[in-house]
Amino acid sequence: MSDFDDETRLRPDGEHAFAGHVHPYWNIGDNPNGGYLLALAVAGLRQALPAHPDPLSVTVHFLRPGLSDRPCRVDVQVLRAGRTLSTGRATLSQDGVPRLEVLAAMGELSAGAELTLALPAPEMPPPELCTPRSGAEQGVSLPILDRLDIRLHPDEARAGTAGKAQVTGWIRFHDGRPPDAVASLLFVDAFPPAVFGLLGAIGWVPTIELTVHLRRRPAPGWTLGQFRTHDLIDGRLVEDGILWDADGKLVAQSRQLALVRRGERKS
Repeated sequence: MSDFDDETRLRPDGEHAFAGHVHPYWNIGDNPNGGYLLALAVAGLRQALPAHPDPLSVTVHFLRPGLSDRPCRVDVQVLRAGRTLSTGRATLSQDGVPRLEVLAAMGELSAGAELTLALPAPEMPPPELCTPRSGAEQGVSLPILDRLDIRLHPDEARAGTAGKAQVTGWIRFHDGRPPDAVASLLFVDAFPPAVFGLLGAIGWVPTIELTVHLRRRPAPGWTLGQFRTHDLIDGRLVEDGILWDADGKLVAQSRQLALVRRGERKS
C-alpha cells in the first residue's frame, strides 16, 4: 500500500457515505492541496460506482479551504448508472461544512488506446537534468514534496525568470507508486502555478474551479506536465495543463480558475 492509497482511503459510513482523514503530508503551506482533496472525493465515487472505476471527466468547485490533519466525510449521489458510463456527485465536508463539490463522469479507461488526434509531448531534459521544485522559490512551504518528486525544466525553475507564464516538469510518487487516473487528478494540481515563472514568488494560489479530462491510463514511470496561463485579470487566472506519460502519450488535460494573492505568504 502506497502513501497515496493509504492517505486517500475511505471507510463506509452509511449509504453512499464515507469517512476518511485529510493528512497533512499533502499540504501547500497550511492548506491541503486541492488535487489531494479531489482524489479523496473521487475515492468515494469509485466505491459508490464500482463498475466504472476511472474518472473520465471531473469538475470540482472548491467552496472553502480544507482542514489539515482532520477527519473528513464524502457523501456521494449517484445521478446515473449506465452500462458504459455513470455520473455522480460527491461532497467532501469537514466539521459539518462542505469544502468542495465534485461532478464526475465515471467509466473505464484503456492503457493501450491510441488517440486519432493528440498533442505531442514537448521537448524536455530527462528528470536527472531538471531542478527539484522549491518552496523557497515559490514563497510557501511545501510539505507535499515529501510525497511527490517534482522536477522542473531548468529554464522555468527559478521564480520570475522564465519570462512567460509556463511551467514544465516531471512528476512521480516518492515511494514508487505507479501513476493511474486518480493520480493524474492530483498531478494536474501539484505543480507551481504557471505565473510563477513570470511573477516570481507568489505563495499559495488557491483554486476556485478545476476541470480535468482523462484520456488514457498512464504507463508506469515519470509523468510529464506542462501548464500555461493565457490571462490574469483582477487577481484571477485561467491555467491550462496537459499530462503525458513515460511513453509520451497524452493522458489528461485540465483547466482551472484560481486566485493570485500577491503579497500573502503561507508558511
